[in-house]
This record gives sequence, structure tokens and C-alpha cells, in this order.
Amino acid sequence: MRSGLSRKDIQGKMKGLVEALFINIPSGVGSRRKDLKLNREEERKVLKKGAKWAVERGFGSAQDLEHIEEHGCIEGADPDRVSDKAMERGKAQLGTLGSGNHFVEVGYVAEVIDEKIARAMGLWKDQVTVIVHTGSRGLGHQVCDDYIRVMMDAARKYQIELPDPQLCCAPVSSPEGQQYFAAMASAANFAFTNRQMITHWVRETFEQFFQMGPRDLKLDLIYDVCHNIAKIETHTVNGGKKKLCVHRKGATRAFPPNHPDIPADYQSVGQPVLIPGDMGRCSYVLVGTERAMKETFGSTCHGAGRVMSRHQAVKAAKGRAIVRELEDKGIIVKGASQGTIVEEIPEAYKDVTDVVNVVHHAGISLKVAKLIPMGVIKG
Repeated sequence: MRSGLSRKDIQGKMKGLVEALFINIPSGVGSRRKDLKLNREEERKVLKKGAKWAVERGFGSAQDLEHIEEHGCIEGADPDRVSDKAMERGKAQLGTLGSGNHFVEVGYVAEVIDEKIARAMGLWKDQVTVIVHTGSRGLGHQVCDDYIRVMMDAARKYQIELPDPQLCCAPVSSPEGQQYFAAMASAANFAFTNRQMITHWVRETFEQFFQMGPRDLKLDLIYDVCHNIAKIETHTVNGGKKKLCVHRKGATRAFPPNHPDIPADYQSVGQPVLIPGDMGRCSYVLVGTERAMKETFGSTCHGAGRVMSRHQAVKAAKGRAIVRELEDKGIIVKGASQGTIVEEIPEAYKDVTDVVNVVHHAGISLKVAKLIPMGVIKG
């Protein structure tokens, strides 16, 4: 999200703002909302309708839906393909951040790299921004668990040879493949809804904390783009148009200017691409390109990627005051547990600038702006 606030508007207020966000957005393993309970019928609607379900209930606006990939709803979702256990895990977790590398980050635009495209996205130097990174929570995790065994059996059934015993798959058009796709789409729609509701509570928190109205805060959604997902898309292959299943694992969509699937206000520049870094360095806003369509099926990287396992990160952080280290750099961090914070130390990740420079120079997405964190809540 972008805002109408500048960096100087929130200097000296970040500790209070981070605390308020932490209170209003539950985080951590198994986190639940006490003020939102879904019955089974409503949860099924979430899985079918995605972010539209949230907007219909006052969590955001129709303008938000215009700035979410697939308008916040992937077609083909079928709640009947989601197990009772997955539904049970999801029903109290809508509107929660979760744990691991999920976060809400308040930052600012430290550098505008492409003035024209930044202007189209409403970004300017020293502007306050907010990034929300979370997904389908326990529901999506359970969908994955449920279908691993299905896929393992399918790989044997269809005599598919895999290079690694930890891999499993099924033909897209097979009954098993279609069942999984319907369950995965349901989980993706849960994730869209989850982020939409957190976006609403971020706005509400800013309004309460700064005693400002939405017109003054201008917390507008730039874009919500998903990752770790398979989608049916049309691409050019050997000179002809083909319908493909594009699986973006550790990758995100990067469509070019004039593509029919991106919002009207970005048609001239291309789809916004959001590449988060770690909580101690920076993140980037980029834009999709025609080269990505030709070379990577309209895809680019999603984030920096880890260089340390969580166990290695805990060892590296032993004896250190990570929260104090980050505060000394001007970054306020609050987590549901100390364990999550030490697992997520900045050096556990590659430097996102190095990663972004690779995709920029390859031409599959182009740098627009660099964001520096000021406050982060972690699971």
C-alpha cells in the first residue's frame, strides 16, 4: 500500500504504531481472531468468492479488487475438494498473519528508480508504504498435506518418473490433478481474503493511531500479487497461442504493459511486482515486462530466498539482541515470539538487492522504487 504520509510524519511514532498493529492483527503459530467467527457456510463462500467476500462485508472497497491479481478470486475453486480438517483449521484464522516469514512492514520510499512508472503507481520519495505478506494459513497448509499422498499415488499410477523422492505430481487433466487444482484455488481465495482483511485492519489502525480519516491517510492498494500457485494462462509457444498451467513456485507474476489482465491504471507501464527482502535491509517495487512474457511465461522472482536454515539462523543469533540491533538501525520489530525473530535475522536471507539486480538486468522485471523498513510485526 502507498499512503499520503511522508517519513517525517511518523518519525518518533513508530514504536506506538507497531504496537497498535501488533494488537489489531493477530500473529504467530495458530493465531486466531476472537472478533471474527466463520461458520461452515460462510467459510465455503470465502473459498468460492475470495476477496470479494471481504469487500461485500465492508472490509475494503471495490477499488481494492481492481488492484488484486485475478480481482482476488481464482476461478475453479471447489470447497468440496477441501477436507473437513482444512476447513476447521481455517475458520478461526481469517484475518491473521501467522508465523515464519509472514509480516506487516511499515516503510518508506528510499529511492525512486523510474520516475515515470513510480508516478503511475502513486509513489514518491520518502512516502510511507505498507507491505503485507501472508497467505492461506492453516487451511492452505492442510490442503497441501492432504494432497501430497494423493499426488504420490498418482505419480505411481501414471508411471511418472521423478528426479527426487520428495517430489510428487499428477497430470493436470487427470482426476487427481483437477481435484488438487480446485482445492488449491480455494486456498488461494482464502489467502486473497485474508490479505484483504488485514489490509482493512492496517487502515483502521492507522486511522485510530494518527486520528486521521481515510481521505487524508490515502492508504491505497498498489497491488496484491500471489506466489507459490499454479494458474491456467494463455502464452505464446513456438509461435502459437497455447493454454498452459503455469506453476509459480518461489516466483510471482510479472505481466507487461497493455496486458488485458492488469488494472487499467497500469496498462501503460505494466503490472506492479513486489519483491520483499528481510526485515533489516530493503524491499523493491518493480514492473513486469514483455521479455518476461517471452522468456519466463510472465514470471519473476518472489523474494530474496534463505541462505540459512532456521536452525542455522538460531545458532547465528545466539547471544545477540536482535531486536536491539534492528532498533539501532532505526527499525522497530515486534514478534509473537523471540524464536521467530531469531529465525528471521536479516543474514538468514540473500541480499534482496543482488537478487533484484539479476532480474532487472535480465529484463524480466524492471526496478521502480526501493523501500526501507521502519517498523515490522512478525509471527
